[in-house]
Amino acid sequence: MPGAAGTRLMRHSLPHAPQFYVTAPQPCPYLHGRAERKLFTALAGDSANELNNALSRQGFRRSQNVLYRPSCESCVACMSARIRVADFEPSRTQRRVARKNAHLRRLATSAWATEEQYDLFRSYLDARHADGGMADMDIFEFAAMIEETPVRTRVIEYRGNQGDKAGDAPSLDTDRLVAVCLTDVLDDGLSLVYSFYDPTLENLSLGTHIILDHIELARSSGLPFVYLGYWVPGSRKMDYKAKFAALEIYKGGVWQPIGDPAQHSSDIHPLSIDPIVEQVARISLPPSRR
Repeated sequence: MPGAAGTRLMRHSLPHAPQFYVTAPQPCPYLHGRAERKLFTALAGDSANELNNALSRQGFRRSQNVLYRPSCESCVACMSARIRVADFEPSRTQRRVARKNAHLRRLATSAWATEEQYDLFRSYLDARHADGGMADMDIFEFAAMIEETPVRTRVIEYRGNQGDKAGDAPSLDTDRLVAVCLTDVLDDGLSLVYSFYDPTLENLSLGTHIILDHIELARSSGLPFVYLGYWVPGSRKMDYKAKFAALEIYKGGVWQPIGDPAQHSSDIHPLSIDPIVEQVARISLPPSRR
């Protein structure tokens, strides 16, 4: 990403188009022994929403004021995933999760960070991702992650009571923050940028609840998709995404039903990876404003 250590400033662009860069290889956080590399471009200006919409449909993801897509030298394991809202039917397990969390209250706010959110974020990282790349984020970096957005973004909070922590009777603390999702509003769906939740409430399956609730939120808003980020076959961290019905993956330049997850091999011959300049040339950009 821009400003990150090891970023290789290789510029690739089309006439009158955003400039694209590629990062230097870094250890892959999903598949042991592999290296990741990202293709990215800045997201700013009056056309930020249009660019976010266009590139999200082509497998890109947003991080603050940057759009990026994996562009590894010898692997294409990372595939953007989204749910077709109209065709989604929850599984028996997912219906049970929805019932367990029916008491939670959803609150959609502007992209503004709070100390309460940061405290929950820290608890989540310490319990679930203590050795991850975000483990050392302080409150200022957290605020930047939430607030530095040039597009339509909402913070979706979920609040409930403490009684469900141990299966007890509900308490009077009905305003306790238990989960948060940073969500972009695209012209064709909702994009879950980053979510976190109370790690002590494991019995509530809050991560699953966040996705289920976003499906309902998208349906009520007339939006056809919920974008989940990347799915990586062979990565245990990503297995949960394949459990959602009506899931599509962006593979070979097109969206397609995931089918049998086991059929998607993450192995590929290095010579079959297209050069960066060819990848950039195939990116479809929104019409320029003049």
